[in-house]
Amino acid sequence: MRKVLSSVLSVCLILSVWVPMANAEEKQAKLAEEATSAIVIERDTGEVIFEKNSNEQLPPASMTKIMTMLLIMEALEKGSIKYDDMVRTSEYAASMGGSQVFLEPGEEMSVTDMLKAIAVASGNDASVAMAEHIAGTEDEFVSMMNDKAKQLGLENTNFVNVNGLPAENHYTTSYDLAMISKELLKYEDITKFTGIYEDYLRKDSDDPFWLVNTNKLVKFYPGVDGLKTGFTREAMYCLTATAEKDGMRIITVIMGAPSPKERNAQITSMLDYAFSQYQTHKLYDRDHVMADVKINKGDKDQVPAVTSESVSILTKKGVKIDDVEERLEFEEDLRAPIKKGEPIGKLIVEKEGEILSETDLLAGEDVFEASWWKLFKRMIGKFGIGS
Repeated sequence: MRKVLSSVLSVCLILSVWVPMANAEEKQAKLAEEATSAIVIERDTGEVIFEKNSNEQLPPASMTKIMTMLLIMEALEKGSIKYDDMVRTSEYAASMGGSQVFLEPGEEMSVTDMLKAIAVASGNDASVAMAEHIAGTEDEFVSMMNDKAKQLGLENTNFVNVNGLPAENHYTTSYDLAMISKELLKYEDITKFTGIYEDYLRKDSDDPFWLVNTNKLVKFYPGVDGLKTGFTREAMYCLTATAEKDGMRIITVIMGAPSPKERNAQITSMLDYAFSQYQTHKLYDRDHVMADVKINKGDKDQVPAVTSESVSILTKKGVKIDDVEERLEFEEDLRAPIKKGEPIGKLIVEKEGEILSETDLLAGEDVFEASWWKLFKRMIGKFGIGS
């Protein structure tokens, strides 16, 4: 049962550019011709702009690390790890093959440098070192990855390792990768890492390690600042890329392209199509306070309800939208304790009864159970005793 609070917002989007529908359909038909699977979504709304076999289960190669980075960013936000924490490399982590930054057993690097190694150089060794730092073992971290996939409602994903090295029963889809990327991009700091084109590790040593981003579009496509490439013989050439332009962020995924050149060309075409055909109107940023909600039996009377992510409306260019309504829904009879970040309601944006978006509203701070003495003082205060 929900208690519904309603408010109405009229938003008028007057878009000046009209693109003929036939031309747009022709462009879309040519997208991702040389790929097994592909998808284009807008980040805020999650709306699918284009897809090709987007629910086909395929090996993701190093795009697996998008989920690895998501769990790292969650741990940073929760405060269970910090950027300047030192991470020790185990014998097992140092033994990883493939893409690596050649960590030595016992070598320590900060979380900042480990995340840089993962995001820029696709370090398999750094991925395992971070997994062990957060969860104790890689296996336990993989369980966290699969739990997170289930939490996001992803039905076609199963991880076996944290770095995407070839393994039986390790698969996902372009759709699921887009949704994981959507969640990762809630954490704005991540593009400070994925958007780096080149940098160094071990800067103070006699032999600094040069990092060059495996995602060349970071340098060559304006606005691209992530996210992750992938390649194995089984997966072929893969890329999840994101770019922001005029306040709109697009996420694109290609799986099974025949070459790096073709992979990059197809991602470029999908980004060009999305930015030429669509536009977003931003309503709220992440963590915007939508309301103060009453809490029963807490050490505070109320808690701010904040947006879990940025909220926008996506439209085709040349389309006018007006009379958009917002509705706030909260769980009835909210009681302490409530943890910061816990879902307590929803923001629903709709037009003429059609839902345009639903966004979780989260508790903006912790609310602990009130002591009996505090509850007693509140009770007598209601009756004016002692005033």
